[in-house]
Amino acid sequence: MAVEKPPGGLHNYEEFRDELDHDDGDVREYADLAGDLRSVVEGEVRFDEYAQVLYATDGSIYQARPAGAVLPRDVEDVRNAVRVAADHDVPVIARGAGSSLGGQTVGSGCVVLDMTVYMDDILEVDVERQRARVQPGVVQDHLDEHLERDGLKFAPDPASSNRATIGGGIGNNSTGAHSVRYGITDAYTEELTVVLADGSLIHTREVVLDSDEWDEIVSKDDREAEIYRTVRALVEENADEIEQRYPELKRNVSGYNLNKVIDENEDGEAVINLSKLFVGAESTLGVVVEAELSLVTLPEETALVLYCFEDLIDALKAVPEALEFDPSAVELMDEELFRLARESEQFSRYEEPIPDGAAAALMLEYDSELHDDFEAAIGRTNAHFVDEGDAFEAMEAYTEEDQADLWKLRKAAIPLLMSLEGDPKPYPFIEDATVPPAELAEYVEQFMDVLEDHDTSAAYFAHAGSGTLHIRPILNLKDEEGIETMQSITEDVTDLVLEHDGSFSGEHGDGLARTAFNPKMYGDDLWAAFQEVKSVFDPDWRMNPGKVVYTDEAPTDMRETLRYGDAYTSIEPQTKLDFSDEGGFSNLVELCNGCGTCRQTDDVMCPTYRGMKDEIATTRGRANMLRAAISGELPEEELYSERFQKEVLDLCVGCKGCKSDCPTGVDLAKLKAETKYQYYDREGIGLRERLFGNIDALSRLGSALAPLSNVGRKLPGSRLLMETVAGIAPERELPSFRRESLQDWYAKRGPRVSPQAADRKVVLFPDTYTNYNYPRPGKAAVRVLESAGVHVEIPDDVAPSGRAAYSVGMLDAAEQRARKNIDLFTEYIDDGYEIIAVEPSDAVAFQDEYLDLVPTADAERVAAHAYGISEYVDTYRLVEQLPLDETDETLAYHGHCHQKATGKDHHAVGVLRRAGYAVDPIESSCCGMAGSFGYEAEHYDLSKAIGERLYEKLDESDGSPVAPGASCRSQIGDRESRDERPPHPIEKVNELLTARGS
Repeated sequence: MAVEKPPGGLHNYEEFRDELDHDDGDVREYADLAGDLRSVVEGEVRFDEYAQVLYATDGSIYQARPAGAVLPRDVEDVRNAVRVAADHDVPVIARGAGSSLGGQTVGSGCVVLDMTVYMDDILEVDVERQRARVQPGVVQDHLDEHLERDGLKFAPDPASSNRATIGGGIGNNSTGAHSVRYGITDAYTEELTVVLADGSLIHTREVVLDSDEWDEIVSKDDREAEIYRTVRALVEENADEIEQRYPELKRNVSGYNLNKVIDENEDGEAVINLSKLFVGAESTLGVVVEAELSLVTLPEETALVLYCFEDLIDALKAVPEALEFDPSAVELMDEELFRLARESEQFSRYEEPIPDGAAAALMLEYDSELHDDFEAAIGRTNAHFVDEGDAFEAMEAYTEEDQADLWKLRKAAIPLLMSLEGDPKPYPFIEDATVPPAELAEYVEQFMDVLEDHDTSAAYFAHAGSGTLHIRPILNLKDEEGIETMQSITEDVTDLVLEHDGSFSGEHGDGLARTAFNPKMYGDDLWAAFQEVKSVFDPDWRMNPGKVVYTDEAPTDMRETLRYGDAYTSIEPQTKLDFSDEGGFSNLVELCNGCGTCRQTDDVMCPTYRGMKDEIATTRGRANMLRAAISGELPEEELYSERFQKEVLDLCVGCKGCKSDCPTGVDLAKLKAETKYQYYDREGIGLRERLFGNIDALSRLGSALAPLSNVGRKLPGSRLLMETVAGIAPERELPSFRRESLQDWYAKRGPRVSPQAADRKVVLFPDTYTNYNYPRPGKAAVRVLESAGVHVEIPDDVAPSGRAAYSVGMLDAAEQRARKNIDLFTEYIDDGYEIIAVEPSDAVAFQDEYLDLVPTADAERVAAHAYGISEYVDTYRLVEQLPLDETDETLAYHGHCHQKATGKDHHAVGVLRRAGYAVDPIESSCCGMAGSFGYEAEHYDLSKAIGERLYEKLDESDGSPVAPGASCRSQIGDRESRDERPPHPIEKVNELLTARGS
């Protein structure tokens, strides 16, 4: 059956660039190549300097500027691009999400084919045959989400599956935690359509040797015939070497798959399938443009058990024994991971159940296709590992929630390690060498000796059941000694791996990191065979040169083309914000390791990528551009150019999702605020930014002039005037003003619970929107708090929070407002008050941004005593003290990005549920409004595009919308085209109060 296109961008960079009327200009060196490409390619051709920076890195330690990028729309675009590149004698690299860890998708002077933007269709699913036909840009999780309805999935499950593409997985021969059960990608790649180096097409599939089909293929005088004849001859001539040299492992993704290209079919016939050769070839033999995959059934249930050991080696010795119990995964975590998680605000709750003294833990998963009774299966392993073995505790997990927590702890390893402060980092270069599981313990002991010899350390984690441990030595690659140590460690470890009949790469491929060592692993004869394979597919060696195989004239060296390296320098600017916790501005930028998590389509980040589906809109893209600007890779003045401001910085909506979702915590919202401040300090600030940054003063005036101010915005021509003068989108409905502000209302009304009679005392912060535009949530908060016996104050002399000024880069104004509020709030805190905000972005400003604006002990006190209203009600379980009516209403809850990013978003769901509502938390990322962003004329379309995901999720829910953020309620309300926008959660609690009062 044909299927719908998976989720994708609704607004692309090309259109956005046209709207800004930019002429980016091709880099002069490649202008003729770019022109020829544009004449034959329907998709996008980008050969400007920004494109070169954006596609110069992937998830590895390497960096190399390409000539430019082509975003093909179809197979013909790919063929034409490859032909033009051949005419210009320029190399070609096919690229998916760019999450490769070995440097597979970077290369100097090449044409990068970005397959993710347009070539991302699921073409057909045959449920009966358990097959799927897809384009290479399909994200694996999108495919699996579609297959789930039919109880199927694509078996390989790399940790990057929420952004990694099928094409990238084929190029890399990807696998994941469940390779113990399912093996790797080559086992599930049945047929491919591939564009060869001359632009011709080849369709690879299973062909019976010496059959009529075989004779027909090889009888022709063309490239395909030569390929088939050569590959068969190479396999047959090197049969003994193949038998001896290829390790007997579930995982081996080094070199070309000569050991798998010829096999026997179910009828015992000898067959050749070139698809197996393209898998793991890293686009060095051709560009995959379509794939037919075999699928597996999806187990209905799983269970996990975690065995804790006092010694790492004891845990590793238990691995081969664990495999005897038919697990679907066997994963390892060590004490360094536990320590880092314990010290991490984001991951500490997942580590909390781990018992003291656990030096390592083995995690076993069981699935319902192999085990009928999970408790009995785990009982057997408990008896073996705890009662009779060296494990001292077993942690069992049967529910999805409990299992998810353990998997999150396991998958936290890389982000925790890569977030280490300073230049020394645990870099990937020999981190996925693989040995037989039975030899894993001895191998690791010897690996430890290698690390000790080189005066460094590492953490140990990952896929123990397959013999693959991710061991990342900690080195400083900005130092020549560190670079040479990397080479020396790799030499020693590869010797060690060969002693244990292992593979130099069991998961992450060759790339620039390990290609140089393939001759060592495979020997002279097979190395020569690899070179011949390369030559017959790609006679001019233009397809991703230097990966998997190289020529004697141009050997690959793992020490070259490093992203950092001993020549790397960067500017550490004098900053307004405090970056000491991040190790400085430049260190925060450099925390981006290129893993591409910001290209995911779940969680919060990165909303503009979802709307545009363009690399420049990712956190990674922005970090790469900032790093290029501070390291001299871009001209010194580029940071202050209009293009950099509009295309790099202004497309960040400041959602803060990267602060929590980015594996290494690259806080782009903070970097943006600082950089915009530096820009305005030099170039001056525009009218619109001043208006939005001082929105409180404008709103105060609007409230004083209401209702006249509300009439004025509806006069003919007023919207055009707003767009012309201030750049405000005429399509947006501006908020109306209330003559009576929240402060006015409270001053007249007064408190209903005295400080003396109160159990608790709070200051309710009158944020701008609640105060002047929509007081209902503020009034509801007062009533709810007072009904729970809380004394409430709403001060008259409070300053705006500074959030609006901070968001547009007016940091001097933000600091002034923060200091005034800190002084005021500190006095209240001294008197036993807590600080409450109805608007989530203001609550988070008190908890987070104030610490950067005013790094003082008083700011820390304010942060510790500041709450969002739902957070406060939930923390002190005030709902239980309220007289509430019953309700059977269902609510669709959309949380605020800032609270999601700081781990506070769950409180509102808890409050609403305890109040009696059925709540459906919507997994919707950012609403797209993002304060002033959605009001800006040039961002209106993108804002609405981002909001489409939220709209779709709301349509799927049976609940009525509810959201704490003013921006979110505006975005939803605009879409619903109704006068009443969705309520704040505290309003829904207030609705249930038995006696609401005034």
